Order: sequence, then C-alpha cells, then structure tokens
Amino acid sequence: MTPLDNFLAAADTALRTLCAPPCAVRGVPQPLEPPAELDRVEQQQSAALMRVNHVGEVCAQALYTAQALTTPSQSLRAQFSRAAAEETDHLAWTAQRLRELNARPSLLNPLWYAGAFGIGLLAGRLGNAVSLGFVVETERQVEAHLASHLQRLPANDFASRAIVAQMAADEAQHAIEAQHAGAAELPVPVKEAMRLAAKVMTTTAHYV
Repeated sequence: MTPLDNFLAAADTALRTLCAPPCAVRGVPQPLEPPAELDRVEQQQSAALMRVNHVGEVCAQALYTAQALTTPSQSLRAQFSRAAAEETDHLAWTAQRLRELNARPSLLNPLWYAGAFGIGLLAGRLGNAVSLGFVVETERQVEAHLASHLQRLPANDFASRAIVAQMAADEAQHAIEAQHAGAAELPVPVKEAMRLAAKVMTTTAHYV
C-alpha cells in the first residue's frame, strides 16, 4: 500500500470507530446466570463502568491503527490488525451494553481517539520492540483495570460481567502475543506515565 492508501485506511478506521455502529465478528458473551433486574443506582454504576470500558476500546482502535501504520514489518502489521479486529468486538459489545443500560458513550471520544493515535504513532516510530513493549504494558494495565471492574460492577449485573471477563481474557492474550513477538521492557517512568494518563482518562470518562 502507498502512504496515501495507509492514510486513507487510518482515516476510515477513525470514522468507523467514532461515527458508525461497530460490528462484532463474535457474538456478545452470554452469562451463565439468568438476567437480573438492576435498580437505578446499580444501573448507573454499571453504565459508568461500561462507558469507561467503551472509551478504552476507542483508544485501542486508535493505538493499534497507528502502530500498524508505522511499523515496516508486514507480519507485525498483520498482528496489530488481528488484535484491532478483536478490539472491535469489544467496542461493539460495550456499545450494545451501554444501549441496554440506557446510557451514552463518552462525549470526549474524539479527544480520546486523537490522543491515543498520537501515542501509538510515537510508540511505532521508536521501533518494533518498543512498540510491542507498549502493547504489553498497555494490555497488562487494561487487564488489571478490567479486574477492578469485576469487583465494582453490581453483583447481579451478569451481562456486563460476562463481557468484561471475555475482554480481560482477550487483552491478556494480546500481551502474550506481543511478548513473544519481541517486546522490549519499558522503563519504569514510562509505565508510571501511562498509568497516570489512563487514570485521567478513566476518571473523566466515568462521568463525561
């Protein structure tokens, strides 16, 4: 593909992520327990947490798209694209769950996407090992974040719990694949900066 082709593909991904209903390849994970009614407080808590998770998937699309755009490795580009496809499932699942909870996505999604895309470009331009290291650390932090959501979601919100559990399993697999592909260990200050940025995003998205 030419640079123009790559640019147009990246622009298409951005528009699809931000403006079009996402389409999942896999069906929404189904809970083993029968559906349960949530009261108003439980519904609001679940909606806030799923909005945060939806923002994370918006950012994942931006990150993987930017990293695929910058790597010279065809095999690594394919790996990023496969991971992005699974993240599209997550995006669709969380969007559907928000609708079921009568809630909206974050109003700041274009901002989150732009910021994540810029970070992905920077990581990609620092080389494949660093870019993969960024994937490993990002997915580890996301996995921990999703584990905390399983603690905070209402106990009887089985639908949201099933989605979050599958997302966590997928994120863990992405980290393993990036590690096997030659990820470099990121410096501690970089990891802490990533945690701080994620904290700002998740705290804001909880409400806005």
